[in-house]
Amino acid sequence: MRLLLDENLSESVLLAIADLYPESLHVRLLGAGGVPDDVVWRLAKEHGCVLVTRDEDFLRLSIVRGAPPKVVWLAVGNCSNQEVIRLLRTRHQDIQEFYSHEQATFLTLGF
Repeated sequence: MRLLLDENLSESVLLAIADLYPESLHVRLLGAGGVPDDVVWRLAKEHGCVLVTRDEDFLRLSIVRGAPPKVVWLAVGNCSNQEVIRLLRTRHQDIQEFYSHEQATFLTLGF
């Protein structure tokens, strides 16, 4: 399972989760920092990624467009990178099950 981290998450998160989510990407590392949400959506779809974001707007896109891509919304507000890393690591099983479920399109994770 490959993730695409939205620009509202730090690139440093990628290194800390690489063992669980190999070959994951970050929007800015694809040269797409500051692009509209629909471009981020398209990138996740084109790269076969689950989109991980703190941006609630992707819920609306998920409802309107459906998957792919699947979306994981981190409903955590303004928290540290370490808290984001901990959440993605401790909820790996839930994210994996979400990814494997054919009909699931949106997963909300919080503390």
